Amino acid sequence: MRIVGIDEIYDHHPQHISIDSPIARALLSKQVDDEVKVVTPLGKKQWYINSIRYEKLEN
Repeated sequence: MRIVGIDEIYDHHPQHISIDSPIARALLSKQVDDEVKVVTPLGKKQWYINSIRYEKLEN
């Protein structure tokens, strides 16, 4: 899953989620090995964070 800004959500990639979504907000400031629970329209969901990557922007 990749958290992206509103200007990057245009391609509707299945692995991209908007920074404004409840899931993304719940993931912010979490660390590897944390568990995150979020109430979604389909019920309560739980994720386990097993890695975090940051992509370096090229100029």
